[in-house]
Amino acid sequence: MVWSFVYLALCRLVQLVVLLCRSERSKELEILLLRHELAILRRQPRRARLGAVDRAVLAALARALPRSAWTTLSVRPATLLRWHRELVRRHWTYPRQRPGRPRLDRRLQVLVVRLARENPGWGYRRIVGELQGFGICVSATSVRTILLRHGLPPAPQRDELSWRSFLRQQAATTLACDFFTVETASLKRLYVLFFLSLERRRVEFVACTANPTGAWVAQQARNLLMTLDDRQQPLRFLIHDRDAKFGGGCDQSSKAKGSL
Repeated sequence: MVWSFVYLALCRLVQLVVLLCRSERSKELEILLLRHELAILRRQPRRARLGAVDRAVLAALARALPRSAWTTLSVRPATLLRWHRELVRRHWTYPRQRPGRPRLDRRLQVLVVRLARENPGWGYRRIVGELQGFGICVSATSVRTILLRHGLPPAPQRDELSWRSFLRQQAATTLACDFFTVETASLKRLYVLFFLSLERRRVEFVACTANPTGAWVAQQARNLLMTLDDRQQPLRFLIHDRDAKFGGGCDQSSKAKGSL
């Protein structure tokens, strides 16, 4: 764009020199002819598309003309003023740079996260030392920032047994229960209680009622245990929320069977 502008400016400068050598009558006739051609172009359904260089030249030359002469141009005066403001803004706009250090390479971030997940006992400095063995220089602060951004705690906490790992290990002996509601055609609401096996992702027992109470939930827990008497591995844990219907009756009924 810069070279196009320079070339166009040189061409217009040569034309200006030639124009100064011409007579006033010849200039007036040429202006009259150009105005007629402009009127013809204005009657066209589609306007000519102007490039960035064309806009810059028109905006710069229009500032040297009186405002009364702007009405003869192919663009509106408001458009010329907008183009001129854009030229001023581009001239005084400096390249934007983000403060601080540049962002780390994405492949390096993936490598840091992989080392931390595959080696839970490694701290920030240990990961920095391992990366230096590969010829990669990075600070412990950068490693800490990457791990925190991906939700990975420091090494002592990362090495502990997480809730997800605990559930994965105890899934074979754990059930979860909860309610969901169903609206019937007669606008009656039914409460459906279901027990879900975490290991097999299978619903082990389902019951529904229009008036769920703590005694009813306890009875359904007893019915569940009777259906699971032939299970090889006994159940140890039952997960539920703090709903009042899962009060002492449900937990006591489960413990009475000695399975949960």
